[in-house]
Amino acid sequence: MASSHKKQMIDLIGNTPILRVNSLSKLTGCDILVKCENRNPGGSVKDRAALQMILDAKENGSLKPGMTIVEGTAGNTGIGLALVGRSLGYDVLVVMPSGQAQEKERLVSLYGADLKLVKPCPFSNPDHFYHTARRIAEENPDKYWWANQFENLSNFTAHYSNTGPEILSQTNSELDYFVSVAGTGGTIGGVSSFLKEKLPNVKVHLVDPEGSGACSYFHTGEYKSSGSSITEGIGIMRLVANFKQAQIDDAFTLADQDLVSVAYYVRKHDNIVVGTSSALNLAGALRTAVKARRGKRILTMLCDGGERSQSKLYNHEFLASKELNPDDINMDKLILKYQN
Repeated sequence: MASSHKKQMIDLIGNTPILRVNSLSKLTGCDILVKCENRNPGGSVKDRAALQMILDAKENGSLKPGMTIVEGTAGNTGIGLALVGRSLGYDVLVVMPSGQAQEKERLVSLYGADLKLVKPCPFSNPDHFYHTARRIAEENPDKYWWANQFENLSNFTAHYSNTGPEILSQTNSELDYFVSVAGTGGTIGGVSSFLKEKLPNVKVHLVDPEGSGACSYFHTGEYKSSGSSITEGIGIMRLVANFKQAQIDDAFTLADQDLVSVAYYVRKHDNIVVGTSSALNLAGALRTAVKARRGKRILTMLCDGGERSQSKLYNHEFLASKELNPDDINMDKLILKYQN
């Protein structure tokens, strides 16, 4: 009899289950589904991109034995690269802006990567975490391989070749909407491109946090934003290669209070504990369901679990400092807002 066990951690990446969010589905009369990317071994959707980027770099010769993988990240990609890189025998250096959720910093170190924290600053600043990682690789190209998740199209490929086909199979090709946030754009780029080929009538909605310009870019061709958000690793103010691949039908910005309300609602009614990006995805799926006709099937991504948002999203003191109210879980009020 053939063995069914996996040989190493990276073999567990992908083939994540899909779950129906019963409370939101009941409220809207639509099927609201989440693909549970928290079930990847590194706990997030970014494991997929990390695996594809490293395997492709090994194959094309840019990542050689003995080199160190370096990347600038808000957290999850760093955790994924640490998991995959260390499993394959590479050292990993993760450059993160300070002030991200402490849980992510700890996980990067737990998976054996070195962590370099830099001060948060605008992208235009040469000390930005992205530029810092790039500069480390450029100054010592024989030692470091820069993953470059924003421009590296292996990120897109991970979702076009794997996540998209999984969704098609798991939904029996019956899907009306795909809703997603975007950071690098790899997930929405790859999944939307694949689904549009196979299901021409599927609609793709981008949900953006405040402080991001992706929604503005979709509607006007310019990156403009206002406000800020407690979300981490999503939203962007420049056009990058992976996001260019995205095939989007509509885009909208939602306030942080929306994602806080939805996160606490699904925790109370479904015992699903989500992180900030997943909460924004669910709020986006709820808005899409409210505006669609009853009976539609909507899928979004559970990007990671709530355990790595505990110090922010599930910390009432932190929420109060941002004038956000975790007790405001009145979905009737939110639905009324989305109807208008």
